[in-house]
Amino acid sequence: MQTIGLLGGMSWESTVSYYQLINQGIKRELGGLHSAKIILNSVDFQAIEVCQARNNWQGAADILCKAALNVQAGGADFLLICTNTMHKVAGAIEAEIDIPLLHIADATAQSLVSQGVSRVALLGTQFTMEQDFYKGRLSDCYGLDVVIPTTADRAIIHDVIYNELCRGNVLEKSKQEYLRIINQMAVQDVDAVILGCTEIGLLIKQADTSIPLFDTTEIHAQAAVAYALTS
Repeated sequence: MQTIGLLGGMSWESTVSYYQLINQGIKRELGGLHSAKIILNSVDFQAIEVCQARNNWQGAADILCKAALNVQAGGADFLLICTNTMHKVAGAIEAEIDIPLLHIADATAQSLVSQGVSRVALLGTQFTMEQDFYKGRLSDCYGLDVVIPTTADRAIIHDVIYNELCRGNVLEKSKQEYLRIINQMAVQDVDAVILGCTEIGLLIKQADTSIPLFDTTEIHAQAAVAYALTS
């Protein structure tokens, strides 16, 4: 079994899910008392959020590159960034480390394509929904047609993530707003919806809707398990 490196804390609420899902996956595959070999560097999300708000992506990259090098030095065989949004600086991190980086958009796209999805709705932070570092990778590398919500709904999704989910607040009224948005996206002939922020899975589950949901936290964690056991 290879050692999995995690860059977490963005937010720590969803990093908990990563740790749990990866260990559950290893237990499922190997049985007994097996658990995952993990090295986790959990950063201070406040510092990252300040960089995001100021459009200081280089500053955020500097923080995460240092953390990634620490994970590598600790003995990790490969790395996951436990957030969708900060894959905006994935290239900078890859340039600094010598171990593979399992990109969350690649894992998600591969899951979508394997299930015959071609047109998909994307929910996430405004950075993820509006900028090209994520949507562009899905479309350019995997041929996916990516649809995003309206401007007003993007603001709602983003606000709930930062002001509620990242603070550990899971509210029924926000769940209903997300489901409203998902249902509106469904009429645009999408095959599925990407829960493209690692906190959204804390709010919305597949049981809440008949529309296929692709939870990026679950997909990324499953990819880490597979890579740790087969590479």
